[in-house]
Amino acid sequence: MDEKQKQSPAVAIGPRIVASGGFDMLYREGMALIEDVAAYLDGDGRTESRELAREASFVYATESMRLTTRLMQLASWLLLQRAVKEGELTAENARSEKEKVKFSATPSDRGGPGYAALPERLRDFIGKGDRLFERVQQFDKLERGGVPDYSEAGANGIADQLSRLKAAFGRLRE
Repeated sequence: MDEKQKQSPAVAIGPRIVASGGFDMLYREGMALIEDVAAYLDGDGRTESRELAREASFVYATESMRLTTRLMQLASWLLLQRAVKEGELTAENARSEKEKVKFSATPSDRGGPGYAALPERLRDFIGKGDRLFERVQQFDKLERGGVPDYSEAGANGIADQLSRLKAAFGRLRE
């Protein structure tokens, strides 16, 4: 490293990405999903759950509670992030508050007895909730100055390219 590189501190790009329009889109999508799920569970979902067999009814109760919990955690994160973006809260205060909100782990495997019998709309909302959760985790890691891990299976083309670059540069250091 030359003298100029030693003197100039690294620029944290994560907070700038989080402050960009990408967060606004994530916020709108997240809040819309929360509203849609709440309306579904209070309306059509309640009706559909009454028509399920006993085993599927138990799975419905479990999965709807798990989804609701995860969405409330995501809503807390989104609202804190928006408060920082709008200057209502400092980043340090938001980090302190975020520490109180622990994300539930996303189940890696869906299914099991009764899962396939769940209403399609609930399964769709569960999938959307899982994808939102993954995106929020990536934004949170960026906001904290880290680099999201894009090596998960099913990653999109850009993520795959980033993963390959990461692997290639890792080999160059060795």
